[in-house]
Amino acid sequence: MKAIVFHGIGDIGLEDVKEPTIKQANDAIVALTASAICGTDLHMIRGTMPGMQKGTILGHEGVGVVEEIGKAVRNLSPGDRVVIPSTIGCGNCSYCRAGYYAQCDRANPNGPDAGTAFFGGPKDSGPFDGLQAEKARIPFANIGLVKLPDEVSDDEAILLSDIVPTAYMAAENAQIKPGNTVAIFGLGPVGQFCIACAQLLNAGRIIAVDTVKSRLDMARAQAAEVLDFNAEDPIKTIKELTNGIGVDRVIDAVGVDANRPHSGPAAKPAAKKYAKEKDEVAPQAKPHDGNWEPGDAPSIALSWSVEAVAKAGTVSIIGVYGEKNNFPIGEAMNKNLTITMGNCNHRRYIPQLVELVRMGGLVPSEILTQVEPMTSALEAYKAFDKREPGWIKVKLEPKTEVSRAA
Repeated sequence: MKAIVFHGIGDIGLEDVKEPTIKQANDAIVALTASAICGTDLHMIRGTMPGMQKGTILGHEGVGVVEEIGKAVRNLSPGDRVVIPSTIGCGNCSYCRAGYYAQCDRANPNGPDAGTAFFGGPKDSGPFDGLQAEKARIPFANIGLVKLPDEVSDDEAILLSDIVPTAYMAAENAQIKPGNTVAIFGLGPVGQFCIACAQLLNAGRIIAVDTVKSRLDMARAQAAEVLDFNAEDPIKTIKELTNGIGVDRVIDAVGVDANRPHSGPAAKPAAKKYAKEKDEVAPQAKPHDGNWEPGDAPSIALSWSVEAVAKAGTVSIIGVYGEKNNFPIGEAMNKNLTITMGNCNHRRYIPQLVELVRMGGLVPSEILTQVEPMTSALEAYKAFDKREPGWIKVKLEPKTEVSRAA
C-alpha cells in the first residue's frame, strides 16, 4: 500500500509499504478514506520534535471503514465507518476511566511514565505507524474507534479526529466563563476552532493574533477581533483594547514553531531576545529550498501569553512543545496565573462533538481549504509548510476504494 514515510529530519517520501495486520485481539484494520496534514507533523520534519524513527508512517488524523477486527472487538463490524482519535487509550486504566485518555497507563509500550501514545509520532510515543496511508492498524479499537452517522461526511469527520477536540479541550482548559475576554495566539486550524469553541462557551470578546492574511481573514469571518503581529505590537495593542488590564484567558495554539515579528514595532526587541533560541531547540534542522524551516522564536507565544493575560488569569497551552523551552515562570508566578496544558484526550470529546456536528451546531469543513489525493501529498506538505496563502487545512484522500456494510 502507499504511505507517507519519515526517513529523517527534512526527508519524507510517498512509497510502497507492507499492509498492516492484526497483532492483538483488540486490534482493527481500517481502510482510510481520509487523512490530513497537521502542524504536529511539521514539528517532526522540521526537527523541533525529536526522536522520530526512520521508517515510521506519518499522520495522526484519520477516517475510514473497518476492514478487519480482532476477536476481542465486540462493538464493531467490518464495514463500519469510523473516525480515529489521534491519541491512543486502553479504556480500562484509571486514567482512561477518568477521561485522561492521553495519559493511558497501558497504550504506550514504553511504559506508564513514557507519556502520550499517538499515531505517527516519535519513539517515546510508541512508536505507532500513522494514518497517512491506505490502511492502518488501530490498537484498542473497541475503545478508540468512534462510529460515524451518515449525516457526518468525511470532510467534517476528518477534523473531528484531532483538530476540533484539541481546540475544545484548549477552550475548556482556559476556564472560559460567559463574558470573558479571550486572546488566541496562532490561527492555524486549531486556533480557528479555538475561536469557535470559545464562542460555544459564551466568551464575550475574542482577540485573535497571527500574521498570515488568510488566517486573519478566516478569524475575522468568525467575528474575532484580529491583530497582525507584524503590523502592531500585540501586547501593547491587547492592553489598549482592554483598558490596560489584559485579557481574562489566553490560548496558545502556536507551539514550538512560532515565528517572531519581522516588521512593525515588535520586530526589533524580538530579534534581540530570540536570536539564539531556534538553534538551541532544533540543532539538527535541515531546511531545504524554503521548506522545513523551524520557527525562529520557539517560546515567543508562551511569553506573549503570559504578558497578555490579566493578573489571576488563565493561560491554556495546547501548542506542542518539546523538552527545551524558555517559559517565563517567574512572571507567571508573580501574576498569580493558572497555567493549564497537555495533549488532547481525544476519545473523551469526540462522541459529543460528532453529535454536535450531526445536529449542525458546528461545521468543521468550513476551515478545510484543500483536498488532495495521496499521490500529491508531498507537494501538499511543502505548500502547507510554507504557509502559502489559503493553505489552512489539508485533507488527503487515499486512492483505495472501500465498501461499507449494507
